[in-house]
Amino acid sequence: MCFSASASFVTAGITGAVGLFALTRSHERRERPLAAIPLFFAVQQSIEGLLWLGLAGAPEGSASSALTLAFLLFAEVFWPVYAPAAVWLIEPDRRRRLLMACCLLAGVAVAAFFLWWITGHPHRAIILDGHIVYVTEDRRTDTIGIAYVAATALPFLLSSLRGIVLLGAVILTGMVTAYVFYWDAFVSVWCFFAAAASVAILFHFERSRRSRSRTAEA
Repeated sequence: MCFSASASFVTAGITGAVGLFALTRSHERRERPLAAIPLFFAVQQSIEGLLWLGLAGAPEGSASSALTLAFLLFAEVFWPVYAPAAVWLIEPDRRRRLLMACCLLAGVAVAAFFLWWITGHPHRAIILDGHIVYVTEDRRTDTIGIAYVAATALPFLLSSLRGIVLLGAVILTGMVTAYVFYWDAFVSVWCFFAAAASVAILFHFERSRRSRSRTAEA
């Protein structure tokens, strides 16, 4: 996370526990990718916690370079594909699924672009003003930014399920906050907000479980 190693590790522990609990509340196989999202955030936050330690001790070392690469692959390649796919799998409405599939296609394109950029251009991480900033050659375009948001936030907002919409609202709020107040550390900050939103996933599965229980009793 963008504040400290300890904050990253605490966030990783909380999201990891939330993910494990959410998996126990998932009812069908197609729900498991969504339930596992907090676990992936836990791994990502652990990577950044280790990166904090690496940058403090050996900022130019091979470990710091590997951790930087791992975090960027998570944030910019993994999530634009995994997030829309996980939501698409559980959506019951056919029209919404079609829109989510369009978001998934946008995510695949964004992930392919970032994968090419990350592997073909210099990148590094530095600690600046209490944040981890991921430094790459300038690649910012409005098209890429819109496609990234469409892949990572819009599918949640399109959902017909209340808990998933709540998750999308938190993710989008985190993105806007990171963009306005923490642009240099955008990747790190928005990922923290998304990890914090993992509680909404647990809320969704717990609510679904109770609904199934009431239906069974009736």
